[in-house]
Amino acid sequence: MVATGTRVKAGLVIAAALVLAGCSGGGLTPIGATTTSSKPAAPAAKLTGAPVDGTKGVTVNTPVTLTADGGTIKDVALVDGAGKAVAGKPGADGKTWSSTGQLDFGQTYTYDAKALNADGKPTNLHGSFSTVAPGTLVRGMLNIDDGGEVGVAAPIVLQFSGHIDDKARAAVEKALSVQSDQPNTGSWGWLPDSDQGSRIHYRTKEYWAPGSKINVTANLYGVSYGGNAYGKADLTLAFTIGRSQIVRADVNTHKMTVLRDGKEVATYDASMGSGASQDRVTRSGTHVVTEKWQDKDMSNPPYYEHAHERWAVRISNNGEFIHANPNTVGDQGNSNVTHGCINLSTADAQAYFGTAMYGDPVEVTGSDVALSSADGDLYDWAMGWDQWQALSALR
Repeated sequence: MVATGTRVKAGLVIAAALVLAGCSGGGLTPIGATTTSSKPAAPAAKLTGAPVDGTKGVTVNTPVTLTADGGTIKDVALVDGAGKAVAGKPGADGKTWSSTGQLDFGQTYTYDAKALNADGKPTNLHGSFSTVAPGTLVRGMLNIDDGGEVGVAAPIVLQFSGHIDDKARAAVEKALSVQSDQPNTGSWGWLPDSDQGSRIHYRTKEYWAPGSKINVTANLYGVSYGGNAYGKADLTLAFTIGRSQIVRADVNTHKMTVLRDGKEVATYDASMGSGASQDRVTRSGTHVVTEKWQDKDMSNPPYYEHAHERWAVRISNNGEFIHANPNTVGDQGNSNVTHGCINLSTADAQAYFGTAMYGDPVEVTGSDVALSSADGDLYDWAMGWDQWQALSALR
């Protein structure tokens, strides 16, 4: 009896131990039970803007950018002081946003943006900045008509309505682009200021390839020109290079030859500058056709005033023209008697006039005075290529 009671007591003790073990925090996990763990919260996205809040005097060609670190940008509003929105677009990865619309001078802009972290929790950003208020807005003007056709020696002239400081010229030049669908090597060069203001020309190393399609882009809006002057507007230009027509005038043979696309199409008897004085010499060098008139009133004091000439083609701004002159027909082809112009007969001058185009080169040889900067505003081809390249602010 005693032994049996002892066994019963031991069984109670063992059962109790099992119950305690099942209720404790340690030990084995009961069959069929599952475990859980808590995921840490994602860090908040960091959202930054440029220009930073409170910036003053921002140039209007500065892009507004927002960047999210550890998140994606979802909502952006960029507005001016009147609430007018400025357009923009997100980056491909959703972590950036950049303005694409144009900022205005002398405005205060406000941006509000939101970025979401991995948990979808937002980070908000608010900021404002003000743009520069210019003292002067300077216009740029291009010399070739949009959609026009020009000769193979045509320079691209960008004339400004004010002065561009020397220290600002590199930035201006970086804003200029010339694209051609055919190989054409060229360079910009700064020439001395004209009466209107500063000017920069684009000239090719060799003549343009005939038929080339040229596109010019001048991203000048908001570019600083120095002295609190800024670019007023961007410019674009598209034009075509026409056929190759090169005129060759020889002072010593008294002949003017026209070559079109490499073939001689006409040779005219001519009379050129007499050389009686330095101002009566037809300059040697490559001139450029710039203008033409069927009838032109010409004056060259003290030699003559208000002479009526026909079929006049200007080849430099020092007064050199190719034009008809019946009074020198007897000298044409055998002697030089003019005051510097190239004289042809009326019939020959009219025939040539009909073919002349802005940008055609006129190569004069044989005189003892070379075309130079003293002869007007288109003496670009009077310089060698190295000399021309040296006029660039980027060299």
